[in-house]
Amino acid sequence: MTSASPQDDKNAILACTISRDVQNFDLLIEDMEVALGERWGDLGFAEALAFFSQPDADSLEFVALAIDGEDEDNLSLMGEIITRAKEKKIKIVLIAEDVTPASLHQLLRKGADEFVPYPLPEGELQEAIARMNQPDPVAVQQAAAPLAQGESKEGALFVVHGLAGGVGSTTMAVNLAWELATVSDKDAPSVCLLDLDLQFGTVSTYLDLPRRETVFEMLSDTSLMDDDVFSQALQTYEEKLQVLTAPSDMVPLDLITPEDIQRVIETARRNFDYVIVDMPSTLVHWSETVLQAAHVYFAMIELDMRSAQNALRLKRALQAEELPFNKLRFALNRAPKFTDLNGKSRVKRMGESLGISIDLQLPDGGKPVMQSGDHGQPLANAAAKNPLRREIAKLAKSLHSLGSSDAEAA
Repeated sequence: MTSASPQDDKNAILACTISRDVQNFDLLIEDMEVALGERWGDLGFAEALAFFSQPDADSLEFVALAIDGEDEDNLSLMGEIITRAKEKKIKIVLIAEDVTPASLHQLLRKGADEFVPYPLPEGELQEAIARMNQPDPVAVQQAAAPLAQGESKEGALFVVHGLAGGVGSTTMAVNLAWELATVSDKDAPSVCLLDLDLQFGTVSTYLDLPRRETVFEMLSDTSLMDDDVFSQALQTYEEKLQVLTAPSDMVPLDLITPEDIQRVIETARRNFDYVIVDMPSTLVHWSETVLQAAHVYFAMIELDMRSAQNALRLKRALQAEELPFNKLRFALNRAPKFTDLNGKSRVKRMGESLGISIDLQLPDGGKPVMQSGDHGQPLANAAAKNPLRREIAKLAKSLHSLGSSDAEAA
């Protein structure tokens, strides 16, 4: 890389890519040149740690940490790079290709400021740089009364979106939230479940919680919302899970604006370790806001034609608007059993024909799933040995374990 004296402001290096081999990320090279011209360099993982101790590092505004599936064995090294960059007050953009949600979650919890999937959507790197250069809103957040003592948590945001009716998105959202809330007996994380299906949301039914007028009042004017107002709209399920139900009356989906959703998500993330969002199946003008904010966006489908068609339509819609389609993690509900070779072949053909990766396959939980929803209980309470419950619990542990081990090490 080209080095420069920190005193030479016109030639100082403003940013660096950090990767195993930057040539594997040719689109990143192009976007860095567009954004910074020649005022950037590239470093290997080991080089980066040494470079942070050099005077040239003082001029860095951000680094782009680019990783793929082969780098997941070195997550501890990636975490050390992020830690050292944060110590130098250098922003971090995480560029990831074919990386599991658990690994992404670990690195984001470590302190990465922005996440952009690879291949890079057009203009996404420039937008990430612009967001990092915005004034720090910490002073405004501190003025609000926190729900709990301590610093802002900047919790991970997991979104569940059903691409067809009855594919189990609310079941997934409710049970994932509960499994995360109960993942540890000693140091359980704080979890908030948001039901943003304003018209037909059933999270309140699945957890036997009343719908309250305060939800509508809060959403009607989020400009006046602070942590106290937000907390008053929440309900507690068995003292472990905080829930924002859908409003008591059926309201238009455009009742809230992208700015409203942004405020709600930011408030929830500030006060909880994990925020789970149950989305309406309909795309609305604030869907992009949730997609951009999400760390993992689960798109729920089934092995049928309607799901395949809707997945293809969603893919075209997001790509036409140059939105980060690669953020989506497709989850197949009622997946074929291990011994169903014909069904497994159909799943493979479905993914190949749509040009998507089906990252998560959830087994059919049968009647106990419907019964647990009718009784207002998570599967863990109603049918702990159910195969669907076991798979969701496994997912929750994978999302949480790496982040919690890092916190203990710190």
